[in-house]
Amino acid sequence: MLATRRDSTARARPRAWLPAAALLAAATFWGVLWYPLRLLEAAGLPGLWATLVLFGAASLAGLPWAWRRPPGREALPWLVALAAASGWCNLAFVLAVLEGEVVRVLLLFYLSPAWAALLGRACLGERLGSRGLAAVLLALAGAGVILWDPALGLPWPLDRADALALSSGLAFAAANVLVRGGRHLPAGQQAWWSWAGVAATAAAGLLLADGPAPQAGAAAWAGAAALGALGVGGMTAALLYGVRRMPVHRSAVILLFEVLAGALSAHLLADEPLGLRTWAGGALVLGAAWLVSRPAGGRRAGSVEEGARLRRRGPCA
Repeated sequence: MLATRRDSTARARPRAWLPAAALLAAATFWGVLWYPLRLLEAAGLPGLWATLVLFGAASLAGLPWAWRRPPGREALPWLVALAAASGWCNLAFVLAVLEGEVVRVLLLFYLSPAWAALLGRACLGERLGSRGLAAVLLALAGAGVILWDPALGLPWPLDRADALALSSGLAFAAANVLVRGGRHLPAGQQAWWSWAGVAATAAAGLLLADGPAPQAGAAAWAGAAALGALGVGGMTAALLYGVRRMPVHRSAVILLFEVLAGALSAHLLADEPLGLRTWAGGALVLGAAWLVSRPAGGRRAGSVEEGARLRRRGPCA
């Protein structure tokens, strides 16, 4: 009996690292996604079109998963609002990493825990607490350090990429609040509506722009579709696998690896400098994200199942 129990434990132990590995893979994917996006742009597929193809392909691939049980009428308002918030979050993120410095964009996006704390207090009545307030102030201080320019003085966004990154993080926070408010909905449905919302937002942007069709070759279109179906879809599945099997506060810290992956890839592949001000502001922003992710009173920050609902994204999907 004892030997059987030891054998089963030994068989289970090698699989214990899989949730963390899945989260690291998802964080790495979103941290380096800027590079294939820039390759697609160089191949003639600009940001709006690439976003439409990526998330349209993910939506098509996820149809059987998300629509096994169609949403009820009462769920539609939540899902439509989630699609709108996720749509702007991902589109703004893609455009920001194409236009701006990758590390700067990622750090400004990671102000989202501070926005989520404020929106959760305003919309859901969640208690902010001293730790939440400290995290908000820490994140805002980090943003000020990153954005401050001696020539301009005030820490406002310096260009369109900064504004897109900030608005992307704010939209991601809104999406998380909507997920918490609609926590009775299946995670698969939430993920699919997020992808569909991104595709619809990109399509609306293309209609408003009314520009010519891209002159990309078949390889660029096929590469974007594969990146969406396998990359966006697969990494969202990896994310859900990981957060369902570990506490939220642990998964949130692991997902901060996205910033490190983005910093290293941008330095190696795009020769982006990593200045002292970026490091200092980034430390404050990531410290705030870590502070928000810590469990209150030494307890686990929610159940593993709740983590799957709260941390569905890529970065926002």
